[in-house]
Amino acid sequence: MSHTQAESVIKNIIREIAQECAAKGHTVSETMIAFVVKAIVLDPRNGFNVDRTLTKDDVQKLIKLCVDRLLDTKSPSLETIKMQVYFDLNYTTRGEFLEEHHRVLESRLAPVSREITDSRARTAEELKSLYRKIVSYVLLRSGLGSPTDIKVVREATAALQSIFPHTELGTFLSLAKKDKERQLKELTMIVTGIRLFNKDCGKGGEGIDDLPTILKEAIPATAKHIDSELQSSRDIIYNYTALIEDMDGKRQKGNLLNLSQLKEALYNARQHEALLNIILADVMTCAQQLEMMDKQYGAQMEQLKATVQLKTAIPTAQVYPLFISLSKLWNNFQDEIVLLSVISNMTANLQPFLRLHEELFPADVIQPLLVDLTVKSDEERIKESAGIRVNPLDFPTQEWYFPETTANYDRLPIQYHGFCGFVIATRDGLLLPGNPNTGILKHRERYYIFSSKEAAYKFAQDPDHYVTLIGEKAKQRAELIQLLELHQQFSSITPYSQTNLRQKVTHSMQTHGSHMRRENFSQVYLPKQVGTQTKRDGASNVPKPQIFLSGLRGCGLSKPTTMVKVNLTRDVEES
Repeated sequence: MSHTQAESVIKNIIREIAQECAAKGHTVSETMIAFVVKAIVLDPRNGFNVDRTLTKDDVQKLIKLCVDRLLDTKSPSLETIKMQVYFDLNYTTRGEFLEEHHRVLESRLAPVSREITDSRARTAEELKSLYRKIVSYVLLRSGLGSPTDIKVVREATAALQSIFPHTELGTFLSLAKKDKERQLKELTMIVTGIRLFNKDCGKGGEGIDDLPTILKEAIPATAKHIDSELQSSRDIIYNYTALIEDMDGKRQKGNLLNLSQLKEALYNARQHEALLNIILADVMTCAQQLEMMDKQYGAQMEQLKATVQLKTAIPTAQVYPLFISLSKLWNNFQDEIVLLSVISNMTANLQPFLRLHEELFPADVIQPLLVDLTVKSDEERIKESAGIRVNPLDFPTQEWYFPETTANYDRLPIQYHGFCGFVIATRDGLLLPGNPNTGILKHRERYYIFSSKEAAYKFAQDPDHYVTLIGEKAKQRAELIQLLELHQQFSSITPYSQTNLRQKVTHSMQTHGSHMRRENFSQVYLPKQVGTQTKRDGASNVPKPQIFLSGLRGCGLSKPTTMVKVNLTRDVEES
């Protein structure tokens, strides 16, 4: 079967699974179904062969298994997969997010800009109307106040008139379309800079939120909230880990708890911890950006004050660039507000994927079982192996690295998300943190850390064997592919892994010492929005209705966003 035919078969299977789930009252996204299809096919216990064409019976069996899996309301594994799919579809780099956010803003401003640049105003009334539209455009692009607030409009109009009086409209209308668009953007930045300057001098600033102050309050509050959620997940992780270690071979506790389900729940909490670490690193980046921008903004404002102080006339070539620079810095504050809002939303949206912990393992069941156990944190486990190191001379054919002798060791692409590979392979998927100080093994251009010297020695004797065992375990627990970052290992045997899914591999080791130093290229983003394409229709002279929704930049985090609907439809006489 060709790749195209295989893709078609998979798409039909996904469609049929979606229909069956819908018939039973559950709406499931195709992305989620694609992930579960892959999980079912990979699991050798289900008897599918990825290299063999699916028979009709295979297809029906696959559909039934997938529907049963998707409708299982008691599966921590399914909740983890849902969490992974959600994060995969709602997260991107900081740069990509801002690029997309700016593209969406431009697409929403396009109709307003076109109303101005396509204008053929001639009469005094038409020119007056055009000027009002330019003021509205300036306000909408700047995000500084509502274009329906009369005080805001008056302030913006006064600032615009000081640099672009009505008498300049004739010259503006004679420009080429691209030059008009360029001038509108420049006018917006200069007006924004003037209004920000006036606000700082106590002479204006109507409708302008104090974004630096809002961010200074919101960033620590957001970080504190995420820290709290992280600690809750870690408490769960440490309790479950202690129980799983104690239950090995003990039938009594096995009768009280489902060990397999408990491990699934452990993976669920570990995945939540990993994603929150990423998000928290993003908040720290916001804090760093804010500190830098605040200094730049203050310095720029002082320079502007020094330039205009006690002067009645200032060359535009000298002052306009300062206003423009001030405006650009303010835009950065606006970007951080949007980023932080999305971070908060994403943190909240991860919470529902933890719903089964209290249901399956309530505190009144778990706590009595922990009474005689020592519950250890990851840090405590790492301290237990402190000072106990691998002797590289015991393995003359292998490479070992140690933190103090390796530059940027915390950026090495550590395998299994920093968990001990030997423990995963030999203790049925148990996740224990590795200690890089024990020694980092390099094998086939990949790096491994271990929970103890003994684990390191045993793994190093036959790394390929243990890597294979971990791969087999991940086939049975598909959520481990993403949690342990096994995408490369599975890419050769999952030809349909790209169906509706973006594969992202996080390489940095996420130990407690390094996750706060995570590179700045990982950031959050809004769910992708479909941009609108508009075109002129020359077949009719009837004005095309144009509605603009202002307030979409948000009002900061201190008060709810207020959206204002502005009717920008041209009069029939203008068309």
